[in-house]
Amino acid sequence: MADAALPARAIAPVASKRRRWMRRYGLPTLGALVIVIWIVVAIAAPILSPYLPVTVDVTARLRPPSWRHWLGTDVLGRDVFTRLVYGTRISLTTGVIVVLVGALIGTLVGGIAAYLRGRLEELIMRITDLVLCFPPIILAMAIAAALGIGTTNTIIAMLVVWWPKFARLARSLVLVQRSQEYVEAAVVMGLSPARILLRHIIPNSIGPLIVLVTLDIGNAIITFAGLSFLGLGVIPPTPEWGSMVSEGRELIEQWWVAAFPGLAILTVVLGFNFLGDGIRDWLDPRSRRR
Repeated sequence: MADAALPARAIAPVASKRRRWMRRYGLPTLGALVIVIWIVVAIAAPILSPYLPVTVDVTARLRPPSWRHWLGTDVLGRDVFTRLVYGTRISLTTGVIVVLVGALIGTLVGGIAAYLRGRLEELIMRITDLVLCFPPIILAMAIAAALGIGTTNTIIAMLVVWWPKFARLARSLVLVQRSQEYVEAAVVMGLSPARILLRHIIPNSIGPLIVLVTLDIGNAIITFAGLSFLGLGVIPPTPEWGSMVSEGRELIEQWWVAAFPGLAILTVVLGFNFLGDGIRDWLDPRSRRR
């Protein structure tokens, strides 16, 4: 009886580790898988569909999903599946560009303000607070409307409202790091402030910034889709998820026109949120010990 129980005792720790791994990394792995799938869809868009995203066929308008049109057609007879897979390129690209460029600008601005201190820090932080006083979507709408409709103008409008959150986070992280002993040692060695900031302080503060970048890409995709929904994003007939949802917002019976782009936005945003949560837990030593 004792010998028969030995295998069970040996298997139990393995099963426990597997459950613990799934509980900790299951959702982040799922999120990473969803993101990879959408990236593959964006790259392989011309292969996945035999149609072009701007091809109009009024004889096939508002047809439900079928073997010929997997996700149906819209009011102009364009294939919804084709427009959705091509729209992936714009939605993912704009989200990544806005967050990465905004993070770069905000990190440099916040890091410089925290390291140099004085009146420069006060000026930068007051400008940051001024931008943060406005709801991001409202300020982005105003800037996009002033610049004109277009993907590039919309990205510029979003960048104006995107960098302050990274500036505030970078400032707080640099303030913590600049009092560490390795920074004092670098000053004694005669290293320039720019080298200390870029080569030592910012790399040691990068963890929380990576988490914010990952979590914020989904938010940027939603914001760009919202601006396109309001007519301030892409120029028609360019396929984009937000504009596709806008085209089908009044089509109650033809639910597929807006439903599938909306599901695409939902899945990719959840994917980045799951991945960001996983990276945050992985970078947190207290979480790794649990």
